[in-house]
Formats: sequence, C-alpha cells, structure tokens
Amino acid sequence: MSEDDAGLETLLRHIKEERGFDFTGYKRASLARRIERRMQAIGLTEHDAYLDHLMLEPSEFTALFDTVLINVTSFFRDADAWDHLRDVLLPTLLEGRAGRPIRVWSAGCASGEEAYSLAMVLAEALGPEAVRERVKIYATDVDEDALVQARQATYPASRLEAVPEELREKYFEPIGDGQRVVFSKALRRSVIFGRNDLVQDAPISHVDVLACRNTLMYFNAETQALILNRLHFALQPDGVLFLGKAEMLLSHAAYFTPIELKRRFFAKVPDARDRRALFGGSGSVVVRPPHVIDERLHTSAFMVGSAAQIVLDVAGRLVLSNHRAMNLFGLTQRDVGRPIQDLEVSYRPIELRTHLDEALAERRPVWVRDVEVVRGAGDSIHLEVQVVPLQDEDGTPLGSTVIFTDVSQQHTLQRDLLVTTRQLETAYEELQSSNEELETTNEELQSTVEELETTNEELQSTNEELETMNEELQSMNDELQATNDSLGDRQLEVDRLNGFLGSVLGSMNSGVAVVDGDMTVLAWNNRAEDLWGVRRDEAVGEHLMNLDIGLPVEQLRQPLRAMLVDVDSVAGEVELEAVNRRGRPVRVSVTLTRIRDEALTAPAAMLVMVVVDPPTADA
Repeated sequence: MSEDDAGLETLLRHIKEERGFDFTGYKRASLARRIERRMQAIGLTEHDAYLDHLMLEPSEFTALFDTVLINVTSFFRDADAWDHLRDVLLPTLLEGRAGRPIRVWSAGCASGEEAYSLAMVLAEALGPEAVRERVKIYATDVDEDALVQARQATYPASRLEAVPEELREKYFEPIGDGQRVVFSKALRRSVIFGRNDLVQDAPISHVDVLACRNTLMYFNAETQALILNRLHFALQPDGVLFLGKAEMLLSHAAYFTPIELKRRFFAKVPDARDRRALFGGSGSVVVRPPHVIDERLHTSAFMVGSAAQIVLDVAGRLVLSNHRAMNLFGLTQRDVGRPIQDLEVSYRPIELRTHLDEALAERRPVWVRDVEVVRGAGDSIHLEVQVVPLQDEDGTPLGSTVIFTDVSQQHTLQRDLLVTTRQLETAYEELQSSNEELETTNEELQSTVEELETTNEELQSTNEELETMNEELQSMNDELQATNDSLGDRQLEVDRLNGFLGSVLGSMNSGVAVVDGDMTVLAWNNRAEDLWGVRRDEAVGEHLMNLDIGLPVEQLRQPLRAMLVDVDSVAGEVELEAVNRRGRPVRVSVTLTRIRDEALTAPAAMLVMVVVDPPTADA
C-alpha cells in the first residue's frame, strides 16, 4: 500500500470513529477523487494534513460530507421507468393488497424528490384519502442535511419541469412570488423521513415497493452484496425493487431476478432454506387432550421425537424433556421442576436464557442456526435451535419449548457438495476461466457505466451550483443598479442645490464668505471678488487669515473662533477700516453668523461684508 493510500485509509477510519460515517465500502477511485476535491478547495494536498485540519476544525466535516455525498435527484427521474411502474407494476401489486396496508421504502432519498414522486403515483392509483389511511412511505438517507431539506418539502419551481402539469397543479402550492413551491401537506404526512445507513443499520421490513436508485453504484462489489442481502430481507416475496439506470445486478442473481431489466425493476428470489413447522422437526404439538388415552399417546409421541426437545413453564422450570434431549444434554427425571438456569443446557451449547426472554417478550419463534456441539475428540454434531413460546387458545402464555434439530447430515451434505463443486470447477477450469473473463469484462463495463453516471451527476451538481451563483450575482447586480439609480438621483439633487446656492450667493449685493471650523474658506461670492479682487478659485480652500486682501482679517480671528466654539452664540457685527481692490479706503461692516445645520459634522460660519462708508468721488 502506498503512503497516499495509507493516509486515505487513516482518514476514513477517523471519520468513522468520530462521526459514524463508514466510507470504507465506497469505491476508492470515486471516493478519493471527491476527498481530493475538498482538500484542494482549502489548499491542502496531503491526507495527513487534512486529517489534522479535521481535528482542529470539526465544522469541516459538514463541508466534506456535502462533497462526498452527492445528493443529486429529481422528480420522476427516468420518466419511462415511472410510467412502467404506474401503468404495469403497481396495478398488479395493489390488486393483491386490497384493503391492506402498503409499505414503501425510498432508500438513499437525498432531498426527497423520489419519495414524493412515489407518493404522487400511489395517490393517483389509490386516491389521496386511501394513501393517508393505508400507505407509509419510509424515506431514508445517511446525510442529515439532505433529510432536513427533504422534510421541509419546499423546492424551486424550476425543479418541477419533469412533473406532469396535472400533478403539479394538484400536489404543489406556490410560495410567495411563485419562485418556490411546497408539496401537499395532506400527502406529506404519509412520508416518514429518517437516517439509515444501508451498510450498518437494520433494514426496514415487509416492504412492498423498494426504490434504491443510483445508490448502489457508489459502493464496491463486497459492500453491494451486503446491502443487497439486506434489501432482499426487507422486500416482500411479491414486492418490487426499483433501481437506477446504472444498476443492473448482473452478478447478484442469487438475490434478485429482473422483471423489466431495461427499466431496472427486479423481483425477490425466494429464500430456498427449509421453513420448518412451528414446533420443529418432530412435528409434535403439545395440546390438552380431552381423554387420558390421547394424553398418553401424545406423551409417547413426544418422548420418541427425533429432535431433542424440552418444555418449560411460564416460570422457566423444566416440565418435559424427550429421550433425545436427555441423551444429548444429560437430563434426568430428577431435573424436572428445576429452573432452567440451574441446568447445563441453559448455557451449553448456547446461551438459551437470552433467546427464551426474546421469544416470550415478542411472542414469536426465535431461530439460532448452525450450533456446533463437540462431544469428543473429532466427534461433533451441528444443531439448529428453535425457541417457541407456547400459549393457550385464548392467548394465555403457558411457557415455552426449545427444539434442537440435528442438521449434521445436512451440514455434511453441504460440505460434500462444496467438495464436489470444487472438483467440478477444477474439471471445467478452462470453461470457468472463460466465464470469469467474460464476467470481469461485464463488471468493468458496469463500473464504467457507473463512473459515467457518477460523473454526470457530479457535473449536474456543479451546474446547479453555478446556476445558484449566477442567480446570486444577478440579485447583486439588481441591487447595485438600484443603488446606482438612487445615487444618480441624489447627485442631480445635489447639483441642483449647488446651482441654486450659487445663484443665491451671486445675487447678493454684499460680499459673502463661508468658513469651516479651521477657518478654511468654503464659499466666496461674486460681490466678494469685486470688493477685494480675489477670484473664487483663489479663495476657496485657503485659510481666511492667509488671504491677501484689503480687509484686516486678523481682527476677525478671535470673534470667529469664539463663534465656532460656542454652539449657542448669536450673530455678531464688526466694523473695520479696509482698502478695496482699487486701493481706496472704505469702512466695512462684517456680520458674523454661525451656520446652524445639524447635517454638518463640523461647525461653520458665514461672513457678510457690507461697505457702510464708501469712498467719495474725490477720494
């Protein structure tokens, strides 16, 4: 194993220990590619470094799972297959379940579209009211975030393109501006969402329709076999398994056989194991006969039964044991009436008490298969143990019986069959080699198809992400455009006010100057230009005390400073001797006024300069 592969395995073990996600059964090439994609996103190249990052940043688990668990699905994906389910398979299935409950399992449901598709198909076949009363749809996935989204049952309206128009109007309601829709609340109650790991958790049982679409393709062959064994257990004998386009089960014919291979519908292969009678191989049933002679006959039949059998009362005491049980476990008549826990048979060859408690609590038989009993050097037998609760005709518990069926002959036959099979395989080695090569080719083709399907779904996921980003950018662009329009309107208003203010200042017969708190000139009107010979562009931005004009501005420093500091100051007037731009002496009245505008962040003052003693003509 290379160093990189070892680092990946260590990372997967850490994820399983910390978060309970077992990715070891996923196809390594696809899994490694998605993990590397996440590592590149945060600028890491080594698995060890990424493991350190996970330990320091537990929130990174969420981003990693979003990358690894590709939750790509849609309503009525592969419409032709859904039509076949609705028109051909469901009518036959429902006909055999008239009035009975119907159980449906959507395994690997992602964000819930296929579970709701199943609900719509069943509602069209049975009617919404019958679905609410008879149908339970269990939708499971390993990704909690996807399940949260599925439970909300709200989707973008664009996701409904594959939903027929009549179903769209019947089972969806628009939200707000119609950009999103919500699934029918009445029908939603028939769908139960929950977390289930197909690799580790127990399957849902007695399922009539099992949809597990484009989920198996992410797992390796060994894990696929494990999952298919659980799906085989979950499905009813006449149920329907609905898989995705990339899943053909060519190498798993022992579990399922095709109903319609092109559309990926499969039926369960019946379990060929012997289903023995409730009370074991002897076929004896303990009843209460009306006559003594029947009781003796029954007891004699019980005692000579070929299977070892013991009977316990409700208190767990030994009531009966036949000859086979006595010989096999060393029981005697003195043991009758003793508690089972005091007898060696309670813990050898297996721990019986646990199975007895289970059978009595659940009121059903409990099987324990392939129990080996070693009786001496090289001498052993194989037993099949059945623990059966006993009850009266009215359901009153009477006790329990334990039946030990000797299956050594079957075990020997199985072993001999294995040897014979191996010899046959050796005899036809060349033919088997050819078959294996063909099977390998088929598996490689299947793997290629699955990889292509996975890549397609990844591309679809990327496309959806890009579409989401595009919508976000469009929304930002609209907001920026609205802001730009608003700024343009304000700029026009500012230009208009500036023009109006300039007109006001230019129309005044008095010289006007406006200064800020630092005595920097902010405004300078035409009359001030004419009076002192300084243009507006020369005055604005300059310190008032630095202006070279005929007005003795230094004498204004103290009154101005006092006015700018005191917010409650009133207008003041100062008369000064000055020289106008023609060099003639004039007397000027300067009125100082604090500008009161709460919008200003700094104080300002206005100087109004009026010539009160103009020069004479002779002067």
